[in-house]
Amino acid sequence: MRITQRSVATTSLQGLNQNLAAISKLQQQLTSGRTINKPSDDPTGTNAAMQTRQEIAGATQHARNISDGLGVLNITDSTLQNMIAQVHTVKDRALTGSNDGALSEAARSAIATEVRGIRESLLGLANTQVQGHPVFGGVTSGTTAYDPATGAYVGFRAPAGPLDTTVMVNRQVAEGDTIRVDITGLEAFGVTSAAGVTPVTRDLFQIVGDIADHVVNDPAKLAADMTALDAALGGMLKAATDIGTRTNRMETAKQVNADLQLTLTSRSADIENVDLAKTIMNLQMQQTGYEAALGATAKAIQPTLLDFLR
Repeated sequence: MRITQRSVATTSLQGLNQNLAAISKLQQQLTSGRTINKPSDDPTGTNAAMQTRQEIAGATQHARNISDGLGVLNITDSTLQNMIAQVHTVKDRALTGSNDGALSEAARSAIATEVRGIRESLLGLANTQVQGHPVFGGVTSGTTAYDPATGAYVGFRAPAGPLDTTVMVNRQVAEGDTIRVDITGLEAFGVTSAAGVTPVTRDLFQIVGDIADHVVNDPAKLAADMTALDAALGGMLKAATDIGTRTNRMETAKQVNADLQLTLTSRSADIENVDLAKTIMNLQMQQTGYEAALGATAKAIQPTLLDFLR
């Protein structure tokens, strides 16, 4: 079978174009730093890269959730610790005021004034906000958890009962793992029962207000007030412990998330990033092959009729 000059030229040009395409692909990989610049470069690798990128995006969002959740928990814990310290002060003043005959009316009046001031401070702390939301208000849309004037709870209250046990403020920290970041004032500071409801209960602010009144007008009731205050203090300590436990979970989730992001980033680099040394070597080999092919093609393709007569 006779091979025409046209066939030789066509085959040679096809080979040169293939060499040029390989060089162009390697140069593009070196420029972008990635082995996959379009899906056709590696369909299987593209699928793996897209899945990994999706996992990285999820882990990044979880990291933001963890950071936000830690901020809320840390502020809540700090607020509770400050309030607990002030409640201990109230307890000391109530103990002092319960000593019948040992205090003058002026001294009792001074204690009452101090306790009222502490109550106002406690209410202010109970209305602590994070990004405009009261940390002890549950899922309320309002800006306060307690009415500063009356001390009444105005945050979210579950329809089924006095405590919010069904609607919680959570943060998703991993696939299938969420952590609650809020605690309502009803859980932390107790509940004041409605009029006519037994047994009669008082929240922290009602108790402190009663102490301020009783230290002047009825010192005999201070013993019962201190018992109620101890119960309220126990509830606050339980709430602080709960917040601390969740904070520890958040810290653990933060470390796990950081490790996961590192692993996913490494996997993404293995799939997409070029091996610089290997790619440069392949490019040099392709260029050498292309130059050799140019020389061979120049000899194989006879450009004029004169070359056939030599």
